[in-house]
Amino acid sequence: MGPYVTADLGALGEEFTRNPYPVYAALRARGPVHRVRVPEGAEAWLVVGHDACRAALTDPTLSKSWKDASPALPLARLSAGENLLSSNPPDHTRLRGLVAREFTARRVEALAPRVRALTGELLDAMLARPAGEADLVEALAFPLAMGVICELLGVPSLDRAAFRDWAEQALSSADRDTRTAATAAMTHYLAGLVDDMRSRPRDDLMSALIRTTDEDGGRLSPDELIGMAWLLLVTGFETTVHLIAGGVLALLRHPDQLAALRADPSLIDNAVEEMLRYEGPVETTTYRFTTEPAEIAGVPVPGGGELVLVALADADRDPARFPDPDRFDIRRAAGGHIAFGHGIHHCLGAPLARLQARTAVTALLDRCPALSLNAGPAALAWRSGLLIRGPRELPVRWLPRT
Repeated sequence: MGPYVTADLGALGEEFTRNPYPVYAALRARGPVHRVRVPEGAEAWLVVGHDACRAALTDPTLSKSWKDASPALPLARLSAGENLLSSNPPDHTRLRGLVAREFTARRVEALAPRVRALTGELLDAMLARPAGEADLVEALAFPLAMGVICELLGVPSLDRAAFRDWAEQALSSADRDTRTAATAAMTHYLAGLVDDMRSRPRDDLMSALIRTTDEDGGRLSPDELIGMAWLLLVTGFETTVHLIAGGVLALLRHPDQLAALRADPSLIDNAVEEMLRYEGPVETTTYRFTTEPAEIAGVPVPGGGELVLVALADADRDPARFPDPDRFDIRRAAGGHIAFGHGIHHCLGAPLARLQARTAVTALLDRCPALSLNAGPAALAWRSGLLIRGPRELPVRWLPRT
């Protein structure tokens, strides 16, 4: 372990995975930037605190390109193909411009009826269970998020179990070989998906991305199309699954807030923002790499491709920005959270994630008037790794209607 390591996050065990906030808060009390060891074994510079995190997210000396990563880092690439999360300007500017032409607010809003219908179908099946209990991740959050992405991409059928395994392994496995193999399998799968859509274009986002051009006649390359498919499928459903599951868990653990939302369903939009702030689905950002010696929040950091992680989970629990930050309050002015990032890499799919969370939570509470946890909170298993945060399962029960 290097002489500057202040915390071996991989050695903190399940308690840190379940509740990392006290660890981040203790680090924040000592300063905004720390040398840490991550669960994958690499050493990194961890940025904590709201102001420092926002500044790091817009720091032009921090690169998102794996070409700038130090070869000494024991890390596997997190994505397949070139995409918005693995590129810098001007490439990022071109990619985002092409994608933004098609992934519009109108396209997202046009999905709203399908999101409501799919949510209703999933709740019909869940509530038909005579025992009155289910795992909400398996019964609602996962199939809804995956179904919406399939709808968006025009995928009529998908080996969802295999794809879910690849996504989870690529994003959360502590074993480098496992992550590498999962990413390779996903790349092969997505290449076939893009080829099929190229030969049989439909009225879906991926077909539109294949056709779209910029002002100079440029198009997305085959590698970039695979990258965009990876980005949409993995980040588009993994984060939404855990936004829904983590949000519902927060409500169930705070009965007063659950009662307030039931009493006034118009609070749902603000409730979703508080879910994002309090228990957002992205714990730390995807990787950034130093391109030159720099100062991050006043702390000197070497160049040469050192790994930098921005702790979104801590930024949104910083008392300097959010008073009493560990209190879940759906009436709080939660605006200003950075659960979807900040700057040029702010999540393009944020409106779609909000739509699904709003729809799913509203329908769930409407149809399950006596919803409760079916396990002690301490018994819940959480996703490992520092990227995606959320419960692997969310056992719930309700009173069957007579």
